[in-house]
Amino acid sequence: MAEIVQIPPKMKFDSPEEERLHRKQRLAAAFRLFSKFGFDEGVAGHITARDPERADHFWVNPLAVHFGHIRVSDLILVNDRGDVVEGDRPVNTAAFAIHSQIHAARPDVMAAAHAHSIYGKSWSALGRTLDPITQDVCAFFEDHSVFDDYTGVVLDIEEGKRIAHALGDNKATILRNHGLLTVGHSVDEAAWWFITMERSCQAQILASSAGTPVLIDAEMARMTEGQVGSHLAGWFSFQPLFDRILREQPDLLD
Repeated sequence: MAEIVQIPPKMKFDSPEEERLHRKQRLAAAFRLFSKFGFDEGVAGHITARDPERADHFWVNPLAVHFGHIRVSDLILVNDRGDVVEGDRPVNTAAFAIHSQIHAARPDVMAAAHAHSIYGKSWSALGRTLDPITQDVCAFFEDHSVFDDYTGVVLDIEEGKRIAHALGDNKATILRNHGLLTVGHSVDEAAWWFITMERSCQAQILASSAGTPVLIDAEMARMTEGQVGSHLAGWFSFQPLFDRILREQPDLLD
């Protein structure tokens, strides 16, 4: 019988400062990975990490800095009023409008990710959830929703509240005619859900173009979600990507 791999338990930190640095390092790495995978689109897109001490503050990328250039030192801290309290660059208004309301509505969420990736925004135009057609997409079975509206660039916190309501208790929501949004109990998890959801959109578009995909039955999809869709599974799946980008681009830690 094959040996069962023991996934490391949740990390423990000796101080809030140590935990803050860890989250910021993961956040910078996530941006570099999003750039590598082509998720950038001009100034659009943002990933946030809740501050470990000030729960109503979050770290985020500054406006108009390319994902591929972001370092730990570039990240800015934003409070619940949209003020930049650490850093010297402005915040993306849409980032504040969306993420402030998600973090407020979901105390369990430590990080949230949104970008205008090509397959995610293509699938979002259909205004429907993903089907259980692969093992990977089963991570989202009965755990994602659709925000079935589009009213332009999100600049109002009331719109952010509506998005948070549509997200509910799920790990992801598809913003119709806009793109994907994922959340997690860690930066690692939120970033991984976005990456694998984008690939799942690509897989469904390709499969549907070739024919009629065979669906995994609900009972089996539900069981598979328990295997590949847990918080720990999301965190663990990000670790090889973190190791890869850190080896390739160590300056992200600066």
